Amino acid sequence: MSPETHITNLLHLYAELIDLGRLEAVAALFDHAEVTFGGGRVVHGGAAMLAEWRAFVKIHPCGTPRTKHVITNAIVAVDDGAHTATCRSYYTVFQQTPALPLQAIIAGRYHDTFACVGGAWRFATRDYSLVDLVGDLSQHLLLPVPVQTH
Repeated sequence: MSPETHITNLLHLYAELIDLGRLEAVAALFDHAEVTFGGGRVVHGGAAMLAEWRAFVKIHPCGTPRTKHVITNAIVAVDDGAHTATCRSYYTVFQQTPALPLQAIIAGRYHDTFACVGGAWRFATRDYSLVDLVGDLSQHLLLPVPVQTH
């Protein structure tokens, strides 16, 4: 499998796990990563990401956030010699709850870097601050999120 396929699979695994409400599993994808949030706040590692998601993401009685993260337009650039890669992609999050009809609730961009360690690709950094469009987040987030549109 090519590095590009491994990396896009990581993007899609992230979306699948977060939509299933498997916060511990999705946090493990960031065990070795530095993640930047709006306002320039930075956290390191999976445990910190798990704490973030538990503080921010509303989990509904079904055990999920009732979302579908759609990740598109992935542009992957691999540096074979350095065993690293960058990826820019778009995301759109859809949600439907008893209180909210199906709709897009937020859209933006992910800027990620990856490292290949021992033959396995993993997240090295993610920038969560690139929010472009914001809809009704009332059924998704427990706390307000600093929005920096770019």
